[in-house]
Amino acid sequence: MSDTTTLVTNPHQALPADRVTAPDRRRILVIDDEADIRESLELLLTGEGYLVELAENAAAGLHRFDAGVYDLVLLDLMMPDRSGMDVLADIRDRDKETPIFMLTAYGSVEVAVRALKSGANDYFAKPWDNDKLLIEIDRMISKGHLERENTQLKRALKQRYAFPNIVGKSDRMIRLLDQVAQVAPSRATILITGETGTGKELIAKAIHLHSARSDQAFVPVNSGSLSTELLESTLFGHVKGSFTSAVTNRKGLFEAANRGTIFFDEIGTISPEIQVKLLRVLQDREFMPLGSNESIKVDVRLIAATNADLRKLVDDGRFREDLYYRLNVINLNLPPLRDRREDIPALVDFFFDRYCRENEKFLNHDGRSVLSFEPDAMQILMEHNWPGNVRELENIVERAVVMTTSAIVPAHVLPDNLQQASGMKISRDTNGMLSPQASLFEIVADFERRKIIEALETVGYSQTEAAEMLRIPLSTLNQKIKRLNIDVKRRPLP
Repeated sequence: MSDTTTLVTNPHQALPADRVTAPDRRRILVIDDEADIRESLELLLTGEGYLVELAENAAAGLHRFDAGVYDLVLLDLMMPDRSGMDVLADIRDRDKETPIFMLTAYGSVEVAVRALKSGANDYFAKPWDNDKLLIEIDRMISKGHLERENTQLKRALKQRYAFPNIVGKSDRMIRLLDQVAQVAPSRATILITGETGTGKELIAKAIHLHSARSDQAFVPVNSGSLSTELLESTLFGHVKGSFTSAVTNRKGLFEAANRGTIFFDEIGTISPEIQVKLLRVLQDREFMPLGSNESIKVDVRLIAATNADLRKLVDDGRFREDLYYRLNVINLNLPPLRDRREDIPALVDFFFDRYCRENEKFLNHDGRSVLSFEPDAMQILMEHNWPGNVRELENIVERAVVMTTSAIVPAHVLPDNLQQASGMKISRDTNGMLSPQASLFEIVADFERRKIIEALETVGYSQTEAAEMLRIPLSTLNQKIKRLNIDVKRRPLP
């Protein structure tokens, strides 16, 4: 492969879709025929650190778009040479990803709906609120960067591992996936350990799909949900008449998994009787159906999982030591979510996409989610301890998709236990000052708390007036007051 750099005339055809512009070089293209609008937007956006390029009509805008790479486009709906809807269609033919905000003096709902259906990401009627515009631009560009980063990560993982439903870029997850890729082609028995909800079955499926057995059955067994007799019959099958309700012969799951993989979830819950029979299958590759005198040979790879400490169960006499060593040939340990918090934004994005498609709401023209948590809500998720791990996060995201009425999911949509647990505990010294050990989150929250209290005191504790003074929605102020444990009781009148 040559290292020679190739010059291209259309960067949207040549650059990978997952290119990411450095945060301090975010570029915005403004296409508007009104000079005053272009100049005011340039002044506003450059003041926020954006690089801004201007185009005075549709032709100039498309020329600039073809010649550069932009993080967002502000596009006027009505221009003398062509309509903004036509330009929108042309840009979408070239690039499906770059966010586009439509600008117009004609603020009809019908036009907005048509623009959004045609591929625009948002819609602003002139004159717009500068603060709201800046917030939405920052949110959209940040979301776009996260999506491209996730796409890049998934593409790299797919090329390296092709694990479609495993999301994570933390060091611990990358090391785990390295191990999965290494052990999958082998015949070795594998024990997957980790807390409930960490995704042990996903890892087991990934191992199976990347083994030589991938074209055969993957058979899961929920060990803890069946009685000993029923589990024995389920695993090994039975012959007619072996017990009262055995009216026909029945094949067991081991026979169904022949030449494939059988996955035992919660292996630590199986009875001593089943442990003995399972040990024989691992040692001799054969088993005897219930009520039969003939053994059946099988070629099955066994993957087991547990959230219990099997070594302790062995020491307590509740799990056979010889079976433990047969199972624990290779141990893969899944980290709890609290130990890989940097994966939370990517997981949230992944689950938003899944449940927005499932509920057919909040989808863009490419069928991807447009939802995101507001900063306060995301901070709560980042600080939560996650006793239920990824499964708990998935449930919370699904709830948010169902309960929210806006594309930015507010903190009050989160379950009550998360909101209550997020009350700030600021580290202070004996003089009431912030401790040198205070985290950045604590420092920001303390500053925010003092500013809100100062505003409330100024307006006599009128939350409506305080929200106006702070230039934030009243609902947002109420959420912050609750999260920061601010006393909002009115002071008595003089």
